[in-house]
Order: sequence, then structure tokens, then C-alpha cells
Amino acid sequence: MSDTLNFAQARFLTSAPGLAQCPPDQGAEVAFAGRSNAGKSSALNTLTRNHKLARTSKTPGRTQLINFFTLQTEAVRLVDLPGYGYAKVQKTIKQQWDAELEAYLQARKSLIGLVLLMDIRHPFKEFDQAMLQWSVDAEIPTHILLTKADKLKKGPQLNALQAARKGLANVDDLVTVQTFSSLRKEGLDTLEQQLSTWFSPHLPPAE
Repeated sequence: MSDTLNFAQARFLTSAPGLAQCPPDQGAEVAFAGRSNAGKSSALNTLTRNHKLARTSKTPGRTQLINFFTLQTEAVRLVDLPGYGYAKVQKTIKQQWDAELEAYLQARKSLIGLVLLMDIRHPFKEFDQAMLQWSVDAEIPTHILLTKADKLKKGPQLNALQAARKGLANVDDLVTVQTFSSLRKEGLDTLEQQLSTWFSPHLPPAE
């Protein structure tokens, strides 16, 4: 097997409104989560070299379903979770989204890692902190993407990264962090390597 998976192989599998409609809880999944304006769909599309794979919109909060994408087999999946904390929708609908998101994160046995996306200019908001605390408590490896790095010059980018690493010093055995730009594809190699490391034990032996 090569050092990294071929993420361009990603294919849409199914969408689920809730935990009960998700695919069988077998194999390995890495979920992408983040505020609705953090650039989650753009990051997935950049990773998979397919600008149509994950739905993007100028209106944050349009991803209302749990979306599953296969990699080499149906047992190895990327998961696009509903965006949180921003969507301009009815309160009752938002509460239902949050409940389904929580149910997935707490009950999904095949979840082996979480990619948590934050706008590098506004990281560690309340919802980000809550998600990070949950993943640490559940001992789920988490990789933070500080997205939209192209919006900052190199100096402020580095400052934001160093500040994040300093704040994560007490959980650095479970949490890693990097800067990322979908527009410039900066940090793509690092993201691919991290995902490949997580998935590697769950892949079939190379022929």
C-alpha cells in the first residue's frame, strides 16, 4: 500500500437524516464536523479532487443530512456531518439536527477519527470547544483543520497555529492541528497523511 490513500476514489454512498438510517455500523469512518461557515464541504471536495462530491453553498447550514462517501470499499468511509452553530433555520429543526449529530457521535462504533474544521480567523468558538471536549472525553482521535488560511498572511497563520497548539498541550496525544486552504490546496498532504494513518489498520491487505 502507498503511504496515502487515493482519496480521489471517494464515491457517494448514501445520506441519512439520523442514526437509524445510517449504513451498517461496521468498518471504519472518519467524520468531518464544523460550524456551518467553516468550509467543511470545500475541504472534502479538495481532498477528493471532486468539486461536486460534497454540496457547497453560499448559505451556511445547507447540509442537513449525514452524508457517507466510500473510499476503497464500503467498509472505509468519509462522513460529512451537518454543520452546527450557524444555520438560519427554525429552532425546532435545529434542535433535531443537534440531537441526531450527538446520537451519531456517541453511538457510532465505526467512528475512528474526527476532523474538526474551524475558520482560522475565528477558531475555538463555543460549539468548537464543546465538540472538542466530547471527542477528548470519548477518546476519539481528532485532527483540527484551521481553514481559510489563505485569508491570512504567513505570519498571522503561524501565530494562530502556535496559539492552537499551546491551547491543546494537555490533550496533544489525542488532538493534532494544522492550517489548511481549500482555495490554494495548502495543507492537503498533511491532511491526507493523517487520514491514511487512521485508516491504514482497517484496510484489506495489499495484493
